[in-house]
Amino acid sequence: MFGTLIALGVVSTAYGLYEFYSAFTMWPEEVRADLRAGVKAKRQDNLSLSEKFFQRAWDTAQTLSLSHFGTSPYLKLSGIAISLAEVLEAHERPQPAWDAYVDAIEQFTRLRKQGVPLSGPERMRAVAIASKLGEMAETYQLPLEDEEQWLSWAVSELMKILKEAQPERGADVGGEEPADVPLMLAELEMPPWVSKTTLGAPLEALGNFYARRGKVEYAVPLYLQAINLLVPPSGSNKTSTTEEKCRGAQLMNNLAELTIREAPTPDNRRRAELWARQARGTIERTKAEARGGAEELATCEQALAAVMFNIGSLLEMRGEHEQSRELFKESLDQANRIKMREGTMAARVALRRLERTSIERQIGGNGTNAPSDSPQSQ
Repeated sequence: MFGTLIALGVVSTAYGLYEFYSAFTMWPEEVRADLRAGVKAKRQDNLSLSEKFFQRAWDTAQTLSLSHFGTSPYLKLSGIAISLAEVLEAHERPQPAWDAYVDAIEQFTRLRKQGVPLSGPERMRAVAIASKLGEMAETYQLPLEDEEQWLSWAVSELMKILKEAQPERGADVGGEEPADVPLMLAELEMPPWVSKTTLGAPLEALGNFYARRGKVEYAVPLYLQAINLLVPPSGSNKTSTTEEKCRGAQLMNNLAELTIREAPTPDNRRRAELWARQARGTIERTKAEARGGAEELATCEQALAAVMFNIGSLLEMRGEHEQSRELFKESLDQANRIKMREGTMAARVALRRLERTSIERQIGGNGTNAPSDSPQSQ
């Protein structure tokens, strides 16, 4: 059931977790055969056998010293745990999958406490695993505290990584920033080994969690950080890819929905409309500038249907029914074109609602009472 406005689902946070490649030589000889057999069994859809080999590889890996894994040992170790967890979850065994992911995070924590140097990509791997745990907590309806714990851990670690990745300041800068100065991601230098989409995902996920919980005051700053990261403000020397701009527009749309959900006051309606129109402008500019195929613009196309619906809803609240009807029609056409079922249904319901309102007004204007069985506005 849609609310007044449509909010689009946040893209999965299980980004960049792991893929095995044909070059198994990067793993120690002690686990190589089991990894190869686990991958083969998985490709043959024999999940029980795949689980057996991955579990044995994971058990063996934990008995080996870090020197066996060469450079970036945590990437290799966690890769085995992730592959095991993915097979377990695909086999509808979420609890042991959860345990495997937690084991991987605990291993990261142990390595850090032991003073083992961890590279940026290794730390981002831990962020990805924590985000996956938050996602699983929602999917399998675990306690909200678990979901918040892991999503918050991911964002906290992300902020530490970015702060530490910044160039050293000169002596004339005046010391460290006060602790209460917020870190504006859009102003930071991004490490070359991480994309803005990857950085934005944990912020989106935690913002989405707080939005679902009705904690707007926590959700909005996270959405704003992600938007500024994905779509840098005008005048910035930063650039964004088509995917990043589309993701940013999707978040602008969600921010519009969140603003009106908080309280449909005139001020909030105005702010929501500004965000929705900014989202539409971003989408239209991105589509005009895009050089890739339809897949590159998929997020923009979906967001456009929702944005047009939301602007139509906001105009309807203002009593501007003719303009609202046009926006709902545009949203319906867009949703039909991309086969977005939810958008199609929402636009049709809105158009029928406006039609009933128009009929009732005509009846009222003629001084005639509506029949008792006439449909009522929703």
